[in-house]
Amino acid sequence: MSTPTTGAPEMALPPNPDVRHLKQQARDLLAGGGAAKLSEAQFRIARRYGFASWPKLKAHVESLQEIGRLKAAIDTEDLDTIRQLMSVNPALHGAPIGYGKNGPLTWVAECRVPYAPPSPTRLEIARWMINNGSDIHQGGDGPLMRASLNDDRIPMMELLVQHGADVNALWNGNYPILLAPCETLQPGALRWLLAHGADPQKISGDYGSPVSMLVGTYTRNPAGKHACLEMIVDAGYPLPDTAAMALHRGRLDLLDAHLRRDPNLLQRRLTEAEMFPPEIGLKPGEGLCATPIVGGTLLHLAAELTYIEAVNWLLDHGADPNRPTAVDTDGFGGQTPLFHTVITMGHKGDEIARRLLDSGADPNARCSLRKRFDWLDGPDADHVHEFRNVTPIAYAERYLVPDWANTPALVLVRARGGTAE
Repeated sequence: MSTPTTGAPEMALPPNPDVRHLKQQARDLLAGGGAAKLSEAQFRIARRYGFASWPKLKAHVESLQEIGRLKAAIDTEDLDTIRQLMSVNPALHGAPIGYGKNGPLTWVAECRVPYAPPSPTRLEIARWMINNGSDIHQGGDGPLMRASLNDDRIPMMELLVQHGADVNALWNGNYPILLAPCETLQPGALRWLLAHGADPQKISGDYGSPVSMLVGTYTRNPAGKHACLEMIVDAGYPLPDTAAMALHRGRLDLLDAHLRRDPNLLQRRLTEAEMFPPEIGLKPGEGLCATPIVGGTLLHLAAELTYIEAVNWLLDHGADPNRPTAVDTDGFGGQTPLFHTVITMGHKGDEIARRLLDSGADPNARCSLRKRFDWLDGPDADHVHEFRNVTPIAYAERYLVPDWANTPALVLVRARGGTAE
């Protein structure tokens, strides 16, 4: 498979390039006087797309078409076509497809198309690829990393490890395999990796520890998080004895013990370090939240991370549903827990908003918020957006990620008198 050999191209190839279209571009260039003969026009077209010659461009486009056929065969679990393509062209074992372009085996192991547990045919595809030239360690054990993202893929994990995949590998050179089920909160896959020798103490300079991933992940699955954290504790990883960690673990018994020691606990505003402890490997700002959480209470934290059982416990024990977060020197902050229910990462439901409103939360409380959207593309990339003097409804309407609007909660807040005015 050819690759560009010149500097930055003037133009990018279209998503599905075709040699016939490129030939027509060369003919059009010749007809328009841009070249003296067809070979010169073809050379100019090749250079336009960043290739040293027309044959290199042609070979690259033809390889992409072949790769496309291979990916389609994987997606339809067509083992006969996979065998035929990869037997004729063994270089396809290293084709740049799959997550991080780690290769066809990674794409097979991820079980994303179709999104389902690995079928017997899919397992046979993986087995055939491994036995016929695919590198099980491609990308730093990319196949095992992607398989470990979901409990349903344990049969694929078993096959990969049986053929030599390393449960303690570093995907991409810096991401321990054990972090995959911690990122997606999959206790079954985590349990399997630990049982097969994955090291719970393995820490990445870029991603921290398994515990930091569990606590700071963008994924919202409280039951999965609680189960994973208890599993890590059982594996010998020490956790700080704090009220916030009790909340993350779902250990209301431990939270009750903290409340007995500190009667003011439920009204106290917490620092980011208290909510997302740095001693477990989290760096400042790495607790991934849809709404800023610094200076909030345990109730803010529970609402943000959709710990529904904890929200109920906190309110039952006297937490104030209208307690605002701290306000910084620029006037930002001051939101009540209700703001954390109208914009959510993943969870869509009105349970927490309903309990807050039933407990006296003001549907038209106001605050000013500042949020960095550093993962967005386009004009809002790495942009700090300000929401000034907004109600929960107004905040949700102006949020830059519409998919995070929690419609059931918004409907309920409006029904209880909430407005954007």
